[in-house]
Amino acid sequence: MLKHKDYFCFGILALVIVAIPLFVESKYYFIVLNVIGLNTLVVVGLNLLIGFAGQISLGHAAFYGLGSYFSGILTVNYGFPLWPAMLVGMLATGAVAYLIGYPSLKLRGHYLVMATLGFGIIINILMGELEQFTGGHDGLMGIPPLTIGGLAFDNDLKNFYLIWSFVFFFMLAARNLLNSRVGRALRAINGSEVAANSLGVNTAEYKVKIFVLSAMFASISGSLYAHYITFISPSSYDFYYSIQVVTMVIVGGMGSLWGSLFGAGILTFMSEALHVAKQYHIIAHGIFLCLVLVFLPEGITVGIYNFFLKRKTRKLIN
Repeated sequence: MLKHKDYFCFGILALVIVAIPLFVESKYYFIVLNVIGLNTLVVVGLNLLIGFAGQISLGHAAFYGLGSYFSGILTVNYGFPLWPAMLVGMLATGAVAYLIGYPSLKLRGHYLVMATLGFGIIINILMGELEQFTGGHDGLMGIPPLTIGGLAFDNDLKNFYLIWSFVFFFMLAARNLLNSRVGRALRAINGSEVAANSLGVNTAEYKVKIFVLSAMFASISGSLYAHYITFISPSSYDFYYSIQVVTMVIVGGMGSLWGSLFGAGILTFMSEALHVAKQYHIIAHGIFLCLVLVFLPEGITVGIYNFFLKRKTRKLIN
């Protein structure tokens, strides 16, 4: 159930989504905004896992890729209808996440990190080696754009509305989840699994379910990416992308839904700005992350919010 401030925030987000095309004309900026939207979907799901449940994953590039390849292969190789292909991809990715998460989430700390990292690497290798299905390292071409009735999402503006509609409704669903009993259970697990268990929270079940849900967020984003770009290759789903989305969670603010949006936006813009100096962008990301961790360890969104809250509190006291 939404709270009063949630209605205000989502109202502002809806107005921004509608208003942006009135002020932005450049095709390049729409491409960047669409990439931000796709990254936001992945980061929102990952933040549910890391920021709220306290479970770290370095394998979300694999789930993002599975969504892309399931949707792409079904539509290109087997002539599957577009929207059902996305649904099948999401459910299949969720099933894979369950098979991986059920044993992996019994691990803790760096063991869990290594397990998800290994899974991500294996999936990326399979994307390149299963040439008869995926097109191999040359990629899968000819993926059709999504359509609704006679409307084809075949340009950047149309895809902007489509992608950001998904962002809006998936963030709305995530907020409702976090305001529910499930959200309280996730926060309890993040605080202390032992204490949560003692209060009757089935921590093992909740961790697996949120892992699966997080993977399905990434899968939907991957499917949208495949039908937007109409071409996919294994290089888009490598280890670096997993690191990138985890960094977005940290920079935006772990445990902050709106931090996911700002973290994805800031680092995506930063990557595009440094595109001309590609050999330095990893270094720049590292320096930026260090600065955030030193000066705003809660993340940019949470840190700025806490700063103004403390300032307001001091004024009330004085």
